[in-house]
Amino acid sequence: MKASQFFISTLKEAPADAEVVSHQLMTRAGMIKKLGAGIYSYMPLGLRVVRKIEAIVREEMNRAGAVELLMPVVQPAEFWQETGRWEAMGPELMRVKDRHDRDFIIQPTSEEVVTDIARQELRSYKQLPKNFYHIQTKFRDERRPRFGVMRSREFIMKDAYSFDRDMAAAKASYQVMAQAYRAIFDRFGLRYRAVAADSGAIGGDLSEEFQVIAATGEDAIVYSPDGDYAANMEKAEALAPAAPRKPASAPMTKTPTPGKATCAEVAELLQVPLNTTVKSLVLATDQVNERGEVVKSQVWLLLLRGDHDMNEIKVGKVPGLDAGFRFATVAEIVDHFGTKPGYLGPIGLKKPVKIVADREVAVMSDWVCGANEEDFHITGVNWGRDLPEADAVADLRNVVEGDLSPDGKGALAIERGIEVGHVFYLGTKYSKPMNATFLDETGKPQPMEMGCYGIGITRLPAAAIEQNHDERGIIWPDAIAPFTVVICPIGMDRSAEVKAAAEKLHDELLGAGVDVLLDDRGERPGAMFADWELIGVPHRVVISDRGLKEGQLEYQHRRDSAATKVPAAGVFEFIQGRLAP
Repeated sequence: MKASQFFISTLKEAPADAEVVSHQLMTRAGMIKKLGAGIYSYMPLGLRVVRKIEAIVREEMNRAGAVELLMPVVQPAEFWQETGRWEAMGPELMRVKDRHDRDFIIQPTSEEVVTDIARQELRSYKQLPKNFYHIQTKFRDERRPRFGVMRSREFIMKDAYSFDRDMAAAKASYQVMAQAYRAIFDRFGLRYRAVAADSGAIGGDLSEEFQVIAATGEDAIVYSPDGDYAANMEKAEALAPAAPRKPASAPMTKTPTPGKATCAEVAELLQVPLNTTVKSLVLATDQVNERGEVVKSQVWLLLLRGDHDMNEIKVGKVPGLDAGFRFATVAEIVDHFGTKPGYLGPIGLKKPVKIVADREVAVMSDWVCGANEEDFHITGVNWGRDLPEADAVADLRNVVEGDLSPDGKGALAIERGIEVGHVFYLGTKYSKPMNATFLDETGKPQPMEMGCYGIGITRLPAAAIEQNHDERGIIWPDAIAPFTVVICPIGMDRSAEVKAAAEKLHDELLGAGVDVLLDDRGERPGAMFADWELIGVPHRVVISDRGLKEGQLEYQHRRDSAATKVPAAGVFEFIQGRLAP
C-alpha cells in the first residue's frame, strides 16, 4: 500500500471534549470522526485496526468450534417481552416503531434472538452442544456517553452463545470459550488479566472479565502477585481476620464530638486510628403487594470499619437483602435512630433494626461509633458486653491493598483495568421464559443450558492506546496496528535511487505477507516522522540518499529512543526478524 493511495488526516490538537488519551489520540491520528454524542465514523486507519481485531477473534472462535452467523440490529419487541427485558432494560434500550406502529428495539445485545433461533433449530440432544457467534453493531442509549469509543452509544461487539443439554456440559463449553479468550488476548499483544467476576442474580462462580491493564482504567482489579488469584473489586473476597477478638480493655464512654460527622473527623478529634472507628450505613427492604404498593419496610444497619468502603454487590448477597434493597430515607433513619446521619450507631436505638457486621467489625473490640445523638460518639464499645452480637456477619466491604489473598499466597495488590471481554454462564435464564427446549434420550423436553461470551471489538483499540502511548502518540502492538511497517523515503521525488530502494523493500515485504505502507506523499522528514509516531506504526524504515551511499538504512521501533543503522543489503531479513511472531 502507498500512502498516496490511502487516506491520512492527522491533527495537531485534540478536540476540547476529548477527555482521555485514547479519545485524543484516535481523533488526532485520524482514526475516528465524531458524528454525534457517542456516535463515531471509523476512518480508514481506525477501520484497519478494527478489522485486524475482528480477524483474530474470528480465527480463534472458529478454532474453538463456534459457528458464525449474523443477527439483526433491529429486533421485534415481542422477543424482549417474552423475557421481561422490554420493561426491565430501562432507558438504555432504544425503542422504535415502524410505519404500522409495531414496536422494535435497536439491539444492545442478542440473547433473545439467538434463543429464538435455538428453539426453532435445535430440537434434539443429538444437535448439542452448539455455539453461535456474530460480530455486529450494538446501540445503548447511554445517559452520558464519554471517553470516545470507550463508552460510546454505538459500538461493535463479538457475541457468542453456547447451548448445552445440562450444567456439566455447559461448564465444559464455558471452559472452551475461556481458553479461546486467553488465546485471543495473547494474540493481541496486550497486557491483560482474566479476573473472576460476580455472576449477578444467576449466582455461581462461572464468570470472568478480561481486563486490559491501564492506569486510566475505570475498574479496579485485585490480584495476588505471589499466586494465581485475580478478581474484580465487586467479586474479590475480604477474608475474615484470623486472630480472635481481643477482650474489652476500655469502658464504654459517651464522648462529645461537636460538628464531627465522619469517621475520619472523629478519629482526628479523638486522636485514635481510623481503623478503630465503625461507620453505620442504613438500608431498607420493602415488601409490596400485588399492586406494587409498599406494605411493610425493614430497616437494616450495616457496620463497617471506618477506613473501609461498602461493596454493594456483596451486600446484595446477604440473606434478607438479596431480594433488593435501598438506602433508608432520612425520615426512616430519624424514626429508628433518633438523630440524623453522621452520629448513628447500634446502641440506644429507638426502634429495632437488623444489624449486619462486616467480618472485620465482628472481631473488633474497644471501637468507636455514633451515639445516636447529634455531636456525640461512643468510645470503648465491645460486643457482648455493651450490645448483643450482630444478627449476621458477612463480607460487606471492598478489599484494600495488603489484605491477605484468599488463595493463601501472599497479600493482595490492586491495579486499574479496562474491561474488554466477559465470559458468563447463563443457565436457563433465557431458555426457560422462551421455552427453548430439546428432547433428551427419553423423548422428554428439557431447557437448554446457555453461556454467553462477549468481546468489545471497538473498545479494544481505545484500551490498547490507554495502555500503549507516549508523548508522541500511539504505540500499537504488531498484531493490531493499522500497518505493521512504514517506509519513510526522504526526497523520494528527487532521487531515483531512494525511490527504487523504497519500492523494492516495499514489494519484498508485501510479497512476504507483511502489512507495509510506503509513504510517497513527499512530506518533509519531520512532518512525516511526526505523523507515523502519532499514528503508532510499530516499525519504521528510513531511506535516504546519504544512507544509501553509505550502504545503510535506518530502522526504529516505535518504542526505541533512537534509530539503528542496518546494512541496506540485509534490511529485509532484519525487519522480518523484528516482527512479532
